[in-house]
Amino acid sequence: MNAYIFPGQGSQFVGMGKELYESSSVAKEMFEKANKILGFRITDLMFNGTNEDLRQTKVTQPAIFLHSVILKKVLESNFKLDMVAGHSLGEFSALVSNGSLSFEDGLKLVYKRAMAMQKSCEKEISTMAAVIGMEDKKVEEICNSIDEIVVPANYNTKGQIVISGSEKGIDLAIKKLKASGGRKAINETCFKFPICPIYQNVNAKAVKDPEIIKGNLIAQLTSPVKWTQTIQNMIKDGASNFTEVGPGKILQSLIKKINRKIPTRSA
Repeated sequence: MNAYIFPGQGSQFVGMGKELYESSSVAKEMFEKANKILGFRITDLMFNGTNEDLRQTKVTQPAIFLHSVILKKVLESNFKLDMVAGHSLGEFSALVSNGSLSFEDGLKLVYKRAMAMQKSCEKEISTMAAVIGMEDKKVEEICNSIDEIVVPANYNTKGQIVISGSEKGIDLAIKKLKASGGRKAINETCFKFPICPIYQNVNAKAVKDPEIIKGNLIAQLTSPVKWTQTIQNMIKDGASNFTEVGPGKILQSLIKKINRKIPTRSA
């Protein structure tokens, strides 16, 4: 059985996707659609930007998503999807590739996820963090739910609060605040029945039910990536080869450490 895997953050490089854009009308159309959805020309940063540009989470995550999803679209006549998985961010690419999410919805979710990670909670010093773009009441509720010292300290402007507390308390609050923003976006998105199962990060099991997929994606926001278990379960369920779809070869390297015998390749 053919397993397709999609990389996460850390696999980006300047120039990624440029060859696709220049050689495929399908790719060019999808990249230009992405520029419109995002409201800025991410292609300029991907193709001709700097490493510093690409290291910004709000650029990195949609860039990797776009490279993976568009590469799959261009090469899909060569693909026979029996199962898919994605490493962290790559789970969104996998969900678009197996039909659970539309390209447009997947990109919007990835961008919201990236912005939440970069902007919603920016740690200022070890005992303070700025919370941006969230209702005061929601911030207060999250602070009250944590069994560590963490409280709203400064209500600077509407949608901007500084929270203060112990370092552990602040870290827990940041984690919950990011998850809160991501949960809302995922719940408001339509998920469809996929053409093949996805092995999700949160439990490493094969899933096809859209509601379970959605729940697992929400849980992923605050859960570790069970990648070793994911690959082991895919092999146990019949995966005979793995194709990495996207920039880099990080996942192929990880798979070889899990099982040296299984064939891997780049798309």
